[in-house]
Amino acid sequence: MVSDLNFEVSSLGKGAIPSPLKGSSFAKVGERVAFPSSLSELKEYFEAGKPVPSFERAGPGENIYFDPSKLKCGIVTCGGLCPGLNSVIRAIVLCLHHSYGVRRVYGFPFGYEGLTYRYGHEPVELTTAFVDRIHQQGGTILGSSRGNQDIGEMVDTLEQMNIGILFTIGGDGTLRGASAISDEIERRRLKIAVVGIPKTIDNDISYIQRSFGFATAVSEAGRAINSAYIEAKGARNGIGLVKLMGRESGFIAAYAALAYSDVNFCLIPEVSFTLEGFLNALHERLKKRGHAVIVAAEGAGQDVLGKTGERDPSGNIRFQDVGIFLRDQIHSYFKQTGTEITLKYIDPSYTIRSIPADANDSAFCLLLGQNAVHAGMAGRTNMVVGFWANEFTHVPIPMAVSKRKKLDPEGWVWNSVISITGQPKEMG
Repeated sequence: MVSDLNFEVSSLGKGAIPSPLKGSSFAKVGERVAFPSSLSELKEYFEAGKPVPSFERAGPGENIYFDPSKLKCGIVTCGGLCPGLNSVIRAIVLCLHHSYGVRRVYGFPFGYEGLTYRYGHEPVELTTAFVDRIHQQGGTILGSSRGNQDIGEMVDTLEQMNIGILFTIGGDGTLRGASAISDEIERRRLKIAVVGIPKTIDNDISYIQRSFGFATAVSEAGRAINSAYIEAKGARNGIGLVKLMGRESGFIAAYAALAYSDVNFCLIPEVSFTLEGFLNALHERLKKRGHAVIVAAEGAGQDVLGKTGERDPSGNIRFQDVGIFLRDQIHSYFKQTGTEITLKYIDPSYTIRSIPADANDSAFCLLLGQNAVHAGMAGRTNMVVGFWANEFTHVPIPMAVSKRKKLDPEGWVWNSVISITGQPKEMG
């Protein structure tokens, strides 16, 4: 389908200061990364007589907008914890300091709370010594929070502290907040850039192929799946049930099922099932093989559980716990059928969220942080650093938050999950 999305990134103005980077390969002015991912999609644009949409390619420019000797920068981390947060903070600070000579970088504690006066949080000066080994720790040294804050108060803080670039590390809600801050900055005609770094362990931000923490989460999920498998195999009619992250998108559950081929049922938000259909399929599996391993994304089966009608501080709908629900329903079902089972339930969610990034994610975090700095120094604003077709890109925040990225139930990933698990394509 031909898209009319606006791929153009906002800018504070043309860079007139020669970049201090030495020995660097500069990005060429006007370099783009094509959005269509197949020849058939390209053909649609050609046949419609429309220009092919493309992202601005990320990277350092020969000229920069801000004078490094006068620049102050700020960093916030918002939302839930995710492997790699400290790695991104460290990458931003080191790139600002060593590549551009920026000496004043401040971390605002507990997300957007740190940008308002209401909570009394004092900014933390982030020196190279301060961030030296933080990438070896899980979580975020700045702390995090959820929920909206007063936009005017946050921009007041940036203006009073003379912050030139604000780096916001977070997911969908954080990016919406960053865009609102950028709009208020523009309304006041201030010269402050707002640059986002996509942090979503669920990998669910649109127009971004990959976000940091996802690879680590899939890797760490393997420990829980292996434990569930061993427990299930070690008992007659053994069942291992694992709940993983994934509120609206089932990427972690699906890729974990592919990476660790011991999973027999993978339940994700994008594919509906009925309780009767699932339990019947599980019963048949036990009759044939004597054990089963189930992986459920946290947002799976919410139409079966029913809505809570509640929202969290970020405005997200509160979900019922699908793991506890399935555990209890499985026990009840097999008790009624007179079948003795042994079920072990494992929820490793907070263990996974709080660990440091693995080597793959650490390298990715470094590159995200560096490209965020390059974008900010060039005066780009109201944008998030993306990754598309194995290239780092600039994505306008309004486009990134326009919809939630979801797993395609007809795509190759889900078809591969169906194949490797052996579960019915439809359960109810």
